[in-house]
Amino acid sequence: MSGSDQLAYVLINPYTIFKSRTGGVITRLFTRTALDLVAARMFAPNRELVEQYAEIVVSTKDPQDRKIQDLIRQYILDNYSPDPKTGARRRVMMLVFCGDNAVKKVREAVGNIRPDKGAAGETIRDTYGDYIVAVDGQVKYFEPAVLAAPTADEAEIKLKLWAKYSESDGGYLDKAIIYPKNANVEHTLVLLKPDNFRFPSGRPGNILDMLSRTGLYIVAIKVHRMSVAEAMEFYGPVRDVLRDKLRDISGQRARIALEKEFGFGLNPEVERKLGEIMGIQFADQQFNQIVQFMTGRKPEDASQTTMAQPGLEKMVAVVYQGPDAVNKIRGVLGPTDPRKAPPGTIRRELGQDIMVNAAHASDSVDNAKREMGIIKITEDNLKPLVEEFYKCKL
Repeated sequence: MSGSDQLAYVLINPYTIFKSRTGGVITRLFTRTALDLVAARMFAPNRELVEQYAEIVVSTKDPQDRKIQDLIRQYILDNYSPDPKTGARRRVMMLVFCGDNAVKKVREAVGNIRPDKGAAGETIRDTYGDYIVAVDGQVKYFEPAVLAAPTADEAEIKLKLWAKYSESDGGYLDKAIIYPKNANVEHTLVLLKPDNFRFPSGRPGNILDMLSRTGLYIVAIKVHRMSVAEAMEFYGPVRDVLRDKLRDISGQRARIALEKEFGFGLNPEVERKLGEIMGIQFADQQFNQIVQFMTGRKPEDASQTTMAQPGLEKMVAVVYQGPDAVNKIRGVLGPTDPRKAPPGTIRRELGQDIMVNAAHASDSVDNAKREMGIIKITEDNLKPLVEEFYKCKL
C-alpha cells in the first residue's frame, strides 16, 4: 500500500446474495475498478450494528438526494436486521478494496440511485437494483443491491464500525441458514486460485456465478495468502498420490532416455527400478511446483522464518453450505484436468492445465474440515487490516 491509497468497501445486500447475484457484482467491481481486493468477510449483523450503521448512512456529501438516502436508511433497518419472525440473522458480504482513489472508483462502479435513471446496465445498481415508483409518486419497491461510501472520510467511519463488530457478527456463519429436519447439510471449501488474481478480470466473479447454480449458500469468505507451511500441509495427501501415479511413467521415460543414450535395450525389471527411483524425484518436483504456484515461494528455498510467512500470491477462500454440498460443487468445477472436463464446467471454461485450473474444491466433508482448519477460515483479518490502515484501536 502506498501513501495515496484508500480503503473502499462494498456491502452486498442480503437479497442480492439470496438471488445469487454475488458473482455478477464482483465481476463488475473487479473489471470496472481494477483495484486490489484486500479483505472479504461474511456478516450476520445484530440489531445494534444495523442501527448504528443506519444512523450514519445519511450524508450531506452523498450525491444522491435526501429522499433516496432516507430510503436507504430504512432499507438497512428493514433488511439488514434479524428476521422479526424467526430471529434468523441475514447474510451480508463485505468486500474491501485498496488503491489510488479507491472510494471514487468503487462508488462509480456501484452507481447512484436516481429518479431519472439513464442508461440501464451501466452500473451495478442499474443492473441489480430497483427503484419503482407508482403513478402517485409513492415508492412501490426499493432494492439498492449494494452499499458503498461516497467519500474517503465516510468510508473510514463506516469501516471502523463494521470492523468493531467483525469478531462478534462476522466470520463463519454456519448457523445462519435454517434447514428442514434431517437435511443432509454439508460444508465444503472452494479456493479461487492465484491465477484468477494475476491481473484484474471477471474470472473470480464468473466462478462464483457458475457455482451459484448449485443452489448452495455462501457462509464464509476470506482473502488469504497461503504460507509454504500451510501449502505443504494442505496438499500433503497429494504427494503420495503423485508418487504412486508417476512411478510407472517416470520409469518408462527414464528407460527410453537411457536406451537412446547408450544404444541398447533395457528389460522391464530395470524400468521398474528406475520408476521407484525417478518416480519419487519427479513427484516431489511436481509437488514443489504446486506449493510454489499457490504461495509464490519455492519450498526448497524457504527458511524456518519464511515457511510460516504469508505467501506472495493471493487467493479467495469460500465456504458453501447445503445438502450434498461436496458433490454439487465438484460437479460444477469439473475434473482436475481441464482437457477432460465436460463443457460448461469451471475448469473446462477457465482452466489451463492440471495445476492452473482456476479453483480447488474439497473432495469430502472430512477434507473440507481439515482444509478449512489449515487456512484458518474463521480468522478475522478484516479488523486488523482496518486498524493497521487507520492506525486506530476500535
